[in-house]
Amino acid sequence: MLEQYKCKEESYINVFLRHKPEPVYCYRSGLTVYEERLLNGALVSGGWNAAGYPLNVLSNMATHIDNQPFVEPSSFHIELDGESVDFFLEEKEFQVIEREDGCKEAVLGLKSSVKPVEISVHTLLDGTGMIMRWLEVTNLSDRDMALSRLSIFSGALEQMKNFKVIDPNVYPEDIYEISYFDNTSWGFEGKLVWKPLPFEKTTIGGRFGRQRYRHPAFFLRNKLNGQMFFGQLGWSAGYDISFDYIAEHESADASLGIEISIMDHHPLYLMAPGETFVSPRVHLGVVFGGLDDAVNETYDHIRRSVLQVPEATADECLITSGLGPEHNMTLEESKCFARQMAELGAEIFTVDAGWYCPPGKETEWWSRVGDWYYDSERYPGGIGELREYVHSLGMKFGMWMEVERLGKKSACFAKHPEWCTNLPFRTDSIGFLDFTNPEAAAWAEDEIARVIREYKLDLFRVDYNVGSEAYFYYKKKTRMEFCSIKHYQAIYDMYERLKKQFPKVIFENCAGGGGRTDLGMLRGFNHTWVSDWQRAPRSLYITSGMTTVLPPERIDRLVAGMECHVYGSLDFQMRNAMFGHMTLNAFSPVSAAFNDQQLTFIKHSVDIYKDFIRTFLTESRMYHHDAESMKSHGQGYCGLELVSSDKNKAVIGVFCLPGQKNLPVTIVPRGLNATKNYIVTYDNTGGRFTISGWELVNHGITTLPLSALTSELIMLEAASENC
Repeated sequence: MLEQYKCKEESYINVFLRHKPEPVYCYRSGLTVYEERLLNGALVSGGWNAAGYPLNVLSNMATHIDNQPFVEPSSFHIELDGESVDFFLEEKEFQVIEREDGCKEAVLGLKSSVKPVEISVHTLLDGTGMIMRWLEVTNLSDRDMALSRLSIFSGALEQMKNFKVIDPNVYPEDIYEISYFDNTSWGFEGKLVWKPLPFEKTTIGGRFGRQRYRHPAFFLRNKLNGQMFFGQLGWSAGYDISFDYIAEHESADASLGIEISIMDHHPLYLMAPGETFVSPRVHLGVVFGGLDDAVNETYDHIRRSVLQVPEATADECLITSGLGPEHNMTLEESKCFARQMAELGAEIFTVDAGWYCPPGKETEWWSRVGDWYYDSERYPGGIGELREYVHSLGMKFGMWMEVERLGKKSACFAKHPEWCTNLPFRTDSIGFLDFTNPEAAAWAEDEIARVIREYKLDLFRVDYNVGSEAYFYYKKKTRMEFCSIKHYQAIYDMYERLKKQFPKVIFENCAGGGGRTDLGMLRGFNHTWVSDWQRAPRSLYITSGMTTVLPPERIDRLVAGMECHVYGSLDFQMRNAMFGHMTLNAFSPVSAAFNDQQLTFIKHSVDIYKDFIRTFLTESRMYHHDAESMKSHGQGYCGLELVSSDKNKAVIGVFCLPGQKNLPVTIVPRGLNATKNYIVTYDNTGGRFTISGWELVNHGITTLPLSALTSELIMLEAASENC
């Protein structure tokens, strides 16, 4: 097995413009090439190439896509005041900006002759297999314009003429399969599936008409030619990702289109005279290879140019812990749990929901949010007493807020009901704070800043417990406007400002678990919860699935607490959390003595995480054996593999699933260097031996027999003669 050639240090970035016979804009990032043409006044896709070739490599025989099969071939769709501005466009300017971070940003300025608007098409190239695309629309008129349709990226993805040349026995229905998270409900985050792509329009929607727990991402495999398209949308409200597959049996021609759209009631947005509207960002790529090739290109892209607010890095990966309203949350109980967490090796202790509630009212945390002052009866010496106690144990101190909602028992809700939104099909308020109201937005930002300063926080955790219907509220002044876009623009801006204001405070994102894991939301946060479901085996499926779209150092995984203990062995639960950003919770009630055997294993696992996994986690590659939950269930196990970028360290988790008999499992590592020798350690037995990388990547590594909901952790480190 030969290693795939990778050389990120020498990643290629290039943009060029060819003017004749029509303007062609060619974007090259790594081996990914994407081209667009300004054809008869419309910007249309020219196609993609995953082997580094411009599509006019034969200058007199360009291989651009024939857009005839597509009803809407344009690279974006914008409607203003009910009129499409996809057509009758002319180039105003084209420039390439050399950025300080080494990326190139191409800006194509287009002027419409239909409406008095200018459209800037931005394309960011960072040397990975993904590009970033967003639009800016400027209203040049002297009146408001209503944005009623917004597809940030659209047009042709791929076209195959006479695909039977590749394989005479193939049929159109055999060519494509698509992967996405097929459940939008709470607790099912990361449920990745592969399905055949049918001959029709297939739409993956989220939040608008669906619940909010689907991460907006896809993988699309061409089984015939080996290409894998993959993408994400950085947006926290309504969206649709659609694929239009058109194929002919007789001619053996196939055409595949895409449309990534923002969804809400109309109009989506009112642009004031002279205003420039900036769209959410789309991230798209293509590779020749499998799922994990796309996953690791995604990691490179996210780490290099997406989650790059300097104050919001994930470098430290400190182990968090805490307690919330599932406990009594008395001062003494809080101190007891803090001691327990410090003994286990936690580095942060967070007081979750309920710190503002009177004693015995912790479970009313939901209805009391909005009054962000600690309860003096609960903390008679002030919250500082608990904070200083946590600091004395060598841990950082954090607190939870849900500032974007007002509970009906809060004094703030009674005082400012006008700050909350009105939904189209409800008569009662759910306390959802309207961030298009400047007074309400300023109050929320000031309250977060006050709590961080006044209570001297080391970590700030934000939660968000509303249904997705809350996003789609409206306002009617001179014209009707639906507000999700303006609302989330204000939310994103607020958290980025706060993170820059408090650069040393760790910002942790949560939204009822994984309700806002998208790349738009995460820019101002150090890491994020991806689910509140912690029971095996689904907790493992969530880890496996969510690490296909977010790097592991960015996702919080919990061991103990939230019913984690209900199913599975202690090793299964512990190791699941070790393949992300580890969080610990209560392993024993305060009234009981700690189980020394349990304590020893937990501390041992925490030490492995700190001393081995964490040393390379933030630059790791990851491989999934197998990422699709149903296939994993069928094969009886799921494997997760983390490898350092220099291939000198690796860790493999083998997790056996329900129904697995007491049998050995063989895993073939995918990320190792075949020319190195590795010292292999089995964590279950402590057994160690040295073996060649060639043997590992050709024949694999086998565990001792494992039964359902147990696991093995295998650590590999390059032998000293390699270094």
